[in-house]
Amino acid sequence: MIARAGAGPLRRLVVLRHAKSARPEGVFDHRRPLAPRGLRDAPAAGRALAEADCLPDLALCSTAVRARQTWELASAQWGTPPPVRFDPRLYDAVASELLDVVHEVPPEVETLLLVGHNPGLEELVLQLAGDSLDDAIEEVRTKFPTSAIAVLAWHGPTWDTLAPATALLTSMIVARGGKGGSK
Repeated sequence: MIARAGAGPLRRLVVLRHAKSARPEGVFDHRRPLAPRGLRDAPAAGRALAEADCLPDLALCSTAVRARQTWELASAQWGTPPPVRFDPRLYDAVASELLDVVHEVPPEVETLLLVGHNPGLEELVLQLAGDSLDDAIEEVRTKFPTSAIAVLAWHGPTWDTLAPATALLTSMIVARGGKGGSK
C-alpha cells in the first residue's frame, strides 16, 4: 500500500544507474571508467533530471570510478550541484543494503539521488514500488539499462520509514546522449 498524504512530506528517491562503462583489460571492476557512450549518456542523464524537475538535495554515490564519473558529468549540467557523499557500501550492494544506506539520510532531505549499480538498483526500485504511473514498473522489470533513471515518490516523516511497496514509481527514463561512437 502507498503511504498517503498526511503521513509526512512528499519525498522522492531518484535512482540512477551509472552510465555505460568500458572494460579495459587488466583493470579491476571497481576502477573501470566510462566508455565513450557513457561519457555522452551521463551528461544526458543530468539534463533529463533537470528537465524532469528531479534535482536532488543530496546525492549518494558508489565509490566505483564509473559511478563517480557518471555523477560528475550529470551534476555538471546543473547550476549548483547538491552535496554528494561517496559511500563504498553502494558498490555491489543488494537492495536491502541500499535501503539501509537510504534509511540513514537526514530528514531535511526531500529529494535524494542514489547513483550505483545493477542488479541492486533494479531490485531496490521493484521492491519499493507499490504501484507505478503508466508502464514504468514494467519498463524496470524488462530492463534497467545503464543511464536509467527511476523516480519513486512517497510520503514519510523520515527516510528510515521508507519500506517495501510504499512508494509510487512516477517515471522511468533512459538517458541517451546522441549518436556516434560505440554502442
